[in-house]
Formats: sequence, C-alpha cells, structure tokens
Amino acid sequence: MGHVEKPRLVASDVDGTLLGPSEAVTPRTVAVVRRVIDDDVPFVLCTGRPPRWIAPIAGPLRLTGYAVCANGAVLLDIGKDSVVAVHGELDPKLLHDLAGALEKALPGCRLAAERIGTGAVDHDLRNFVIEPEYHNPWGDGEGRTAMRAEVLGKTAIKLLISRRGMTSEEMAEAARAVLDGAVDITYSSSGGLIELAAPGITKATGLADVAARFSVPAESVIAFGDMPNDVEMLQWAGHGVAMANGHRAALAVADEVTGPASEDGVAQVLERWF
Repeated sequence: MGHVEKPRLVASDVDGTLLGPSEAVTPRTVAVVRRVIDDDVPFVLCTGRPPRWIAPIAGPLRLTGYAVCANGAVLLDIGKDSVVAVHGELDPKLLHDLAGALEKALPGCRLAAERIGTGAVDHDLRNFVIEPEYHNPWGDGEGRTAMRAEVLGKTAIKLLISRRGMTSEEMAEAARAVLDGAVDITYSSSGGLIELAAPGITKATGLADVAARFSVPAESVIAFGDMPNDVEMLQWAGHGVAMANGHRAALAVADEVTGPASEDGVAQVLERWF
C-alpha cells in the first residue's frame, strides 16, 4: 500500500481522474478537496490541459493555488491567473524538423501547436493553432485553423499530432522510432492523438517544482492519475494512485489502485485522512 502517513501535498490529474464521464466534479469530490485545502494541504492540479482549460475545474473546487499544465511545461498560479514558469519550449526550427520526421512516420497526420503567453489566455497570441482536418478526440472544436507553416512558425510548449484510423498507442510507437529521444512523446487519450514536449518535461518535473516551493519532499506527496502522461508523476510521488479504469501503463507503476473516476476514486482515498 505504500505509506500510510497523511500526505502533505495532493496532486491530481483532471480528465479521467478527478472528472468522471459527466465531466463535472461531483459533490463528494468537491467536499473532500475543500477539506484538504482547509487543512492547509496544497491541492495541485497536474494536467495535460493548457492553462485556459483550468478555470472550469478550479472554480467549483475553489482552488487558488498552482496548476501544472500542458504535462509539466507550464506552471499556473490559478488565483492570480498568471504563468509562473514555462519549461522546455519547442522553437520553430525544432518544430519544422519534428514535422518532417512525423510526415515519414505518420503519413497524412495533422498538427496543432499549443503556445503560452503571460496568463491563462493571451489575446495577442493565438494560443492554439491547428491545421485543417486536425482531429481532436474530445471534439471541442477549439483552435484557430492555419496552414502548417503558421502552426510551426512560433515557439510552442506542445506539438500535438492527430491521425485518423490509428490509436494513440500505435502513433506513439511509430513516432518514437523516428524521433529517437529528441522530444518526449505521451498521450492522454487513446483516440488517435499524441503530444510532444521538450525532453525531460513531464508532470513529475512540474510537480517537483511545486513541491519544492512548499518544501514538501516527494515521499510526502500523493498523486492520482490514469493515463501514460501520468506515469512519471505516479512514480515520483511517495504514493502513486491509479484509477481502476486507467491505462495499463499507469496501473503498472501505481502503489495503489482506487475506484474509477465515475465512483469518486480520488475521494475514496483522500477520505482516509481528510
């Protein structure tokens, strides 16, 4: 079971972990998160989501602290709506090199780039630019459509690649074969979308930064997640908890498996202490 000490910092993935199929935070989860905060224990969101997708989750939970966004590339201060740190940006030259290699590995793939300004939304910056026919498995219709040259033309924190007719697992394998460690490749959905970040940038590096700011050692951190982009974080934390319906990669490294998000799996564990 790992440690039974009360955690001094709680970290949680959002989609598939804190949020179930309804995509809303349940009253039980809201209640336990508020008890964590009232107990002066930081509750940190650690997500693949960009900063502009944090407010709808942070609002109901009354979170004003830190959120690790874009799989560790961005640290957001939720209360101040300000970007505190940006790690490992991808410059346009690297983006062009990556696109050339991906075209060989995944012919017909479509690209999108996530960029960051100074706050969660930067109106002077096109935060999310997508190629025509880019396919988002979440189907949110977000993003400003642009030609490939423009998608790759500015520094990005994340390059996203979609390819219809393939799973994310298959795409990641093909991309790793040609990119050979130049970037970290992960995914948070199996629906044909992979995410590329600067090498060594993960939710674990982002969470380590936050823990250091609170002077909390890794062994006093509990972390929750369900997908391959949570693996490093679950390994880094003193107690890593995977969701029952999670990806096999997350289940393989967890110290404990809790119920699925649809059954308030995060709350089930945190209620032991809070």
